[in-house]
Amino acid sequence: MRQTLRDKIITVCEQKIQQKGESVGLSFYAFFANKNDDPQLLMEAASWWILEHKLDHFEKAFKIRALVEQGN
Repeated sequence: MRQTLRDKIITVCEQKIQQKGESVGLSFYAFFANKNDDPQLLMEAASWWILEHKLDHFEKAFKIRALVEQGN
């Protein structure tokens, strides 16, 4: 996963945790605007989420942040 996507995921996770607490859940769509202006980046995130990690549609933000920080 490219570094810009990693940085964005960490930032969004941290924002959501601050706003809604440690139990907040996210889908990979949370890292993108409603307008799909970068389909390649969206597919990169979806592949990481679904194919590589086999995550559920919604996962806890703290779990996603930890996976990204670990480089997994």
